[in-house]
Amino acid sequence: MLILGIGNVLWADEGFGVRCVEAMAESHALPENVRLLDGGTQGLYLLPFLEDADALLVFDAIDYGLPPGTLKLVRDGEVPAFMGAKKMSLHQTGFQDVIATAQLLGRCPLQMVLIGCQPVELEDYGGGLRPEVAARIPQALQIARDILADWGVTVGEGRSDASLLADPSIRWAAYEQGRPSEDEACRTGDARFFPGSA
Repeated sequence: MLILGIGNVLWADEGFGVRCVEAMAESHALPENVRLLDGGTQGLYLLPFLEDADALLVFDAIDYGLPPGTLKLVRDGEVPAFMGAKKMSLHQTGFQDVIATAQLLGRCPLQMVLIGCQPVELEDYGGGLRPEVAARIPQALQIARDILADWGVTVGEGRSDASLLADPSIRWAAYEQGRPSEDEACRTGDARFFPGSA
């Protein structure tokens, strides 16, 4: 079984999924047959992890067109349609493509659930989660616990293996505490190169 957080922590609310799996690792004791993975924006590099999983639970920021901070649950066959909505760049393979490849190979998890959060802001390079999105992480984790219980997985209090998560230097607390002020680190563009940004 695989619990996957995907997204880019460098683009504000795009980091929601990654921060969810970090929070789960810090506060939940999962059985050995459940793997927590920070999938970042790795695209097809995630395929081997899907092939090994019989069930998949994904956290991600998804533009559902709903009020900011809204959580929405999508299951099984509906998951690929929502996952295809957000490619951050042309070189990034969307997670929809990863699922499609696993299906083509006959190695896609039989059960899939997406816990998505409507972002507030994505266009802020270097920014952190907005308060409305960060505040939804505990609820997203509770939904995940309920789904795992439905799948027969017992979750206790404690910690879980974090070896498949990002380097500690860019995990949530370190990232937020280490951010320079906006005066010190321009996130809106250099006026010499971006007309109209001055």
